[in-house]
Amino acid sequence: MNIEIISEPLTLTLYGVSGKVENQNYGGTGQQLMDIFGKEIGVKKLKHKGKNHWVYEEGDMLFTGVELEETSDSDSGLTLKKICLTKYVYWKHIGPYRELGKVHANLNEELKSKGLQRCFPSIEIYGHWTENESKLETDIIIAINNGID
Repeated sequence: MNIEIISEPLTLTLYGVSGKVENQNYGGTGQQLMDIFGKEIGVKKLKHKGKNHWVYEEGDMLFTGVELEETSDSDSGLTLKKICLTKYVYWKHIGPYRELGKVHANLNEELKSKGLQRCFPSIEIYGHWTENESKLETDIIIAINNGID
């Protein structure tokens, strides 16, 4: 696994919803949260960039959301989350979503072998849907701290 370590700032402005993950059911919780924000986006006809973001945070919290094309002063019914990372690992997974747990385990081992410490948040950005699972793309971003700034 050849991870990319990036030291250039990454800033994301997302709109979505958060929830507590129970019993490590990240997939089920994420789907429920996406249903909630998806309804808000549909009802309010909010234009967005088309990629879903899952943000994993401390305390088994999960945020799911999107980048909006336009923001307005009107109440979107969604929570604003701004993310600013200064150092992170990037990996593109191509394949079924069901493999992501194994991918994260492999990423953890790779980070450990390089003396890097994983910290929060970590982010999955889901590419555009395709019926062919072998072509699904997921960008994985993990905040890191190696003790040297």
